[in-house]
Amino acid sequence: MRSSLLKSSLLTLSTAALVASCATAPKMMMEDGTEYDVAAQYEKFAEVDMNPDTSFLSASQKAVVNKLIDASDYLSQIYLLQRGVNYPELRQEIARNGSDAQLTMFDLHYGPCDSLESDFVFYGEAECPEGGGFYPRDMTRQEFEDWIAAHPEDEDAFTSGYTVIRRTDDGGLKAVPYHVEYAEYLKPAAQLMREAADLSENENLTRFLNLRADAFLTDDYFESEMAWMDLDGDIEVAIGPYEVYDDGLFGYKTAYESFVTIKNPEESAALAKYKNYLRDMEANLPVEESYKNFSRGFASPIAVTYQVHGGGDNENGVQTIAFNLPNDERVREAKGAKKVILNNVLGAKYDRILAPIGKRVLVRDQAQLTTKKYMSYNTLFHELSHSLGPGNITVDGEDTTVSAQLKELYSGVEEGKADVMGAYNILYMMERGELPASEKEAFLATYFTGLFRSMRFGITEAHAKGAAFQYNYYMQTGAAEWLPDQERYRLDFDVLEQSISDLTGEVVRLQGDGSYEATETFLQTYVKLDGPAKIVLGELEDIPYDIRPVYPSEI
Repeated sequence: MRSSLLKSSLLTLSTAALVASCATAPKMMMEDGTEYDVAAQYEKFAEVDMNPDTSFLSASQKAVVNKLIDASDYLSQIYLLQRGVNYPELRQEIARNGSDAQLTMFDLHYGPCDSLESDFVFYGEAECPEGGGFYPRDMTRQEFEDWIAAHPEDEDAFTSGYTVIRRTDDGGLKAVPYHVEYAEYLKPAAQLMREAADLSENENLTRFLNLRADAFLTDDYFESEMAWMDLDGDIEVAIGPYEVYDDGLFGYKTAYESFVTIKNPEESAALAKYKNYLRDMEANLPVEESYKNFSRGFASPIAVTYQVHGGGDNENGVQTIAFNLPNDERVREAKGAKKVILNNVLGAKYDRILAPIGKRVLVRDQAQLTTKKYMSYNTLFHELSHSLGPGNITVDGEDTTVSAQLKELYSGVEEGKADVMGAYNILYMMERGELPASEKEAFLATYFTGLFRSMRFGITEAHAKGAAFQYNYYMQTGAAEWLPDQERYRLDFDVLEQSISDLTGEVVRLQGDGSYEATETFLQTYVKLDGPAKIVLGELEDIPYDIRPVYPSEI
């Protein structure tokens, strides 16, 4: 099963065919009265062939990678169910009755909801389920919370990241473990992982793959997450349930995804020094000592890689350029977290997206300052900063976590925190002489421009929410000024530097206090698009929103 069924139409339909099929697609109107064009929305993603060099891999290493590609495709099938329990059947219906353009859009977004247009439904009439396929579509937040209040013995299972909630025959609720709900896909995926482990010549990779296969069948991921932190060879793979973005109700449930990548040892070594400053970065945060977190491990390996295949949540819509895993606070306290940069994905995005965006956002003399170098450093320090700040916290005398307290608000706040704290830490590295202070303006220009790349995703998406609250904060402080006659922004670099420090402190305090209400008020205040932002974003329509990477089905 080299090429996932879910992605088959993306690989076989040409742009011309998509445009032609649009004529058969029904006309749809969005809330603002404009017509929704399925083919045009699809073309916001620029197709890029990804053919990373794998010639240096041994025959056995290539065989391992191909097994992981096949396992990834099983996780993609699970992820479709996690997006909506009826989505496999809905895809079949679109294949029978819809247009080719609708089918390719469905495959791109793993469902009938366009994330770039605030989850506009381009097929059918049912709204996108806020809780994805993790909960009954008719279940409300209140029903869930009332059930736990009446059945406190169910709380751990109901709030677990590895269960789905289903209706009982009498209309009640029950928690079903992932390994039961998705056994049809997890069992063959686990078998492929064991076969890959048998082929591997790397002891640490073999151990991880076997432990992860066990975890697929038990939902106990701790030991395999610990083993993943020790991967040290050419093959770098993250595969399993990780992020909670798709749980819009509570932010509890993890989605399956995979990253099959090849490590670049030279570039990884060049960036590895920055992990040695994590403790110093924590100590340097512009907050009171009570908000600083020295309980996490600071080992935090850094890997610069080239992605050869993705699966599940990794493939949905906007493509990931880096990640920071695992999310288990127990692992983070013991060993920290690994930062993995997908260098070929990042490079494609800079060339096709960020570089041209810079010319439309900033005045001419500042626009020319943007660089790929600082897109890379912004990415690295974003991921490093996910490992900093509050994690385990105490609220009203009870031990808890930031994510548990902030629920569905957490992802947007955390992504914005990683952005602004990453910027703060780059400035700190410049102060220490680890990065050239002479390039400060180039960094700040690149950082501010990057906010618009994220805000284009639609401010319902977590990274876009984080970008929006940064942007509006800087507009409020005067760090960025809108020049109507030029329809561009001019940055006050000194004010921006101070604002980055102030905002970092404010967000860290929000997380450390664990107040859902205060966080909600903060987001309501700053997550919006003002008139100038709408003007600039409107000028970017000819620039791709993101890329559609096409990876080899085997190597």
